[in-house]
Amino acid sequence: MSSGVEDWRPAISRERLSARAALLARAREFFAARAVLEVDTPLVVNAAVGDVHIHAAVVELAGEPAAAGAPGAHRRLYLHTSPEYAMKRLLAAGSGDIYQICHVVRAMESGRLHNPEFTLIEWYRLGFSLSALMDEVESLVRTLLGAAAAARASERLSYREAFLREAGLDPLTAAAADLERVARPLAYSGAVASATDRDEWLELLMGTLIGPRLGRGALTFVHGYPASQAALARLDPADPRVALRFELYCDGIELANGFHELAAPSEQRARFARDSAERRRRGLPPVEPDERLLAALAAGLPDCAGVALGFDRIVMLSTGASHIEEVLPFPTSRA
Repeated sequence: MSSGVEDWRPAISRERLSARAALLARAREFFAARAVLEVDTPLVVNAAVGDVHIHAAVVELAGEPAAAGAPGAHRRLYLHTSPEYAMKRLLAAGSGDIYQICHVVRAMESGRLHNPEFTLIEWYRLGFSLSALMDEVESLVRTLLGAAAAARASERLSYREAFLREAGLDPLTAAAADLERVARPLAYSGAVASATDRDEWLELLMGTLIGPRLGRGALTFVHGYPASQAALARLDPADPRVALRFELYCDGIELANGFHELAAPSEQRARFARDSAERRRRGLPPVEPDERLLAALAAGLPDCAGVALGFDRIVMLSTGASHIEEVLPFPTSRA
């Protein structure tokens, strides 16, 4: 007897399901050959990221104590949007080089390249410069993509060079009015209406004009993001206007986001405070700083560089899929 539910079947073909499994095995072989330790951190966490562009899903566990001595109360928890905070606590405790392959959840993200739940490969390398990490990311991506990457060149551009080439603007010096003039015809009206400062216009330009043009026939790394977009990266001591951060693009698709990791707890606390103020300005839910992460930084985060790579997008490129739902067994719409 039919249940009447027509979308019970997996969304993925058997061939792509097999491709996912093979690529996961290949990734683990890659890290094993480099003696990078695989770790596992919690999906349910106490602190959400403060980044205004990342939205954590809220979880409430009935009967969980809100604090010591308050049994039976409810407390707000989150599904992690990245294992970054927990992995940095492991690094500060002496784990050495580590990687993780895990599901993460981000609210308010869906579309051709976005599913709210997706798979990240995230790893941290002690003593690596940003350039060395880019070399390793490229090596892994070429290993995973195989024939799909064989004919591709390798390209590295600064954020400034990418904007000058694709938009004729210097993102470090252009006035907000000039950025708005170029971005307004390209962006959705709702996004334009909410944009009020330089960073918002820069992000609109990167998302709608610059990024989609990158990585055509090449694996393109963009590095040297504006200091205001440093997130958890260090600033460049040679040019404090920019951060030691990169993103990787292939066929207009962002694949990875990497940092030379910020280790200063006072600076990280200040950035959390700035994120909190910006969240209030935008009417977003408040997020408390992760005090355990700050304590780990105070205890001493080793000099390291880290990166998060979108695994599902790698599967898309490897198998020729045009939509992320084609490479997920059960996208959120039918989970």
